Amino acid sequence: MYNPPANIDVLISQAEEENLYFKLIEQTNKDFALANESLDVPTSIFPFDFKNRVQEKIYFLIQHKFAEYLNLLYIVDVPEKEVKSLNGNDLVELSEQVAFLVLKREWQKVWFRNKY
Repeated sequence: MYNPPANIDVLISQAEEENLYFKLIEQTNKDFALANESLDVPTSIFPFDFKNRVQEKIYFLIQHKFAEYLNLLYIVDVPEKEVKSLNGNDLVELSEQVAFLVLKREWQKVWFRNKY
């Protein structure tokens, strides 16, 4: 049964434990590319760097390319109500939270594809 991770570190640990970390990176790269916002994360990247790369890209999109940011959320299929529930006062904190939502949804896709 799919058990959603509590935070980004747990998510990455789950992906590594199930030997799906590379698939998570591939899925994330694929969806960012579909949104025309290439991420190009190498599968050899360390988890901390992967998390930071996603967060930095989201921070950049929120600040400079908001329409593309919204398009990315749509392509990844992040639930709108989860995004709306976030506090947008601090952009760094917001980008961390959105990065978690994005990776959580990517992980869900990878996990389901692997299980079924």
